[in-house]
Amino acid sequence: MFRKLALTALTAVALAGSPALAAGEGGHVENIRFSFDGPFGTFDQNQLQRGLQVYTEVCSACHGLRYVPIRTLSDEDGPGIPPDQVRAYIEQNFIEVWDEDLRDYRAATPEDNFPENTAAGAPDLSMMAKARLGFHGPWGTGLNSLVNGIGGPEYIAALLSGYNGHDEEMAGTFLYGNDVFPGGLISMAPPLWEDGVEYNDGTAATIEQQAEDVAAFLMWAAEPQMMARKRMGFTAVILLILLSTLLYLTNKRLWAPVKRAAKES
Repeated sequence: MFRKLALTALTAVALAGSPALAAGEGGHVENIRFSFDGPFGTFDQNQLQRGLQVYTEVCSACHGLRYVPIRTLSDEDGPGIPPDQVRAYIEQNFIEVWDEDLRDYRAATPEDNFPENTAAGAPDLSMMAKARLGFHGPWGTGLNSLVNGIGGPEYIAALLSGYNGHDEEMAGTFLYGNDVFPGGLISMAPPLWEDGVEYNDGTAATIEQQAEDVAAFLMWAAEPQMMARKRMGFTAVILLILLSTLLYLTNKRLWAPVKRAAKES
């Protein structure tokens, strides 16, 4: 189903740098209207499936998702891949995993997490979309984040499509020019190419499309319960409005006789 592309050792520090760096501290990052933005946004399953394909064929050669259970690929609020296809995905991509209880390798199952992969020091991507948050609203309100999202997926998409060809060699290490990465140079070689993957749904695999798809997938990986959280929040707001209305009407009813007596006297 998926084919893996080997990346060079110079992918050592993909999305590297201090975790404290926000997206805005590098180059300019444009907002992208992802389907999951806003209080009522939802993940696009087709986009998540395309993002999984990009991750598998390109990113997984160096980066793991150690905190993401493979079984969650079947979640309705996530990629929504049928369980039999998830098992087929495991068979085609994961030969075996390390079992701490057995102290040995065994065949992977849907209950396992994605394998840990830190080839050449490359960071794990499980929480990268949240670690790179960069959109901030008026101080203390978070209104911009409420409407536009946290900015992490935008940073990832901008970084992956931000290579400019102004490469340099420093101290024997080849660095690649990137308009978004802080400092303008990154050790990760450009991982995406035009038509570098062949989408199963026929979507044109431009660099920008691949970057947005894998960024959306990594946002889901970082916060798979986002849809449930939004539904719970909406329900809580409705209940609070109802409770406030009942309290207001109760208050008026309790104080009405007192106010009448005060007027008559």
